[in-house]
Amino acid sequence: MKCMTPRAIALVALAAVLIVGGGAYALAASGAPGSSGGSISAGAAQTTFPGLAAPSGQPELESIGKARPRPGEVVQAAGPFDDRFLLENLAFDGAAVSGAVRVTSDVSAVLELEVVAGFYDDKGALLGTGRFVHHLVDDGSHSGAPEELVTFTIAVPPGIAGPAVSVALGVPVLVNE
Repeated sequence: MKCMTPRAIALVALAAVLIVGGGAYALAASGAPGSSGGSISAGAAQTTFPGLAAPSGQPELESIGKARPRPGEVVQAAGPFDDRFLLENLAFDGAAVSGAVRVTSDVSAVLELEVVAGFYDDKGALLGTGRFVHHLVDDGSHSGAPEELVTFTIAVPPGIAGPAVSVALGVPVLVNE
């Protein structure tokens, strides 16, 4: 019996890979049972989901409507990211609410942030809402540690500035690196 040379072994192995690979490609392209249904990219991620409607409108917090702060108060309404930030330096002057969101979950830049303010009358009824939206603008000028404190101001919507005497704040969107 004659021994095969390393070159002959390599050629046989290459031929086997080409035959198996070509057969798998032909099966996938044919749409035969057990194949990927005619799609060569069967392992690709699905990016559409039939029957699933895309969200519309702004993200809201149900807790904003349930907060009922007392006159003069600025309170935090419960939200999905409460364990990742602190609200600081909160103030309400009747025309706007201001403060800061300090991210505590990790040391990274804040990419997206939304703060929703619910404005209430002296009986605890919700009069309306306002919103602050932060998008990180990467202009290449940032250096050093990322900023984890985002200051905000939310004006009372027109028409309710007089009767608005208290505020509930919440964060429905928080994305950091």
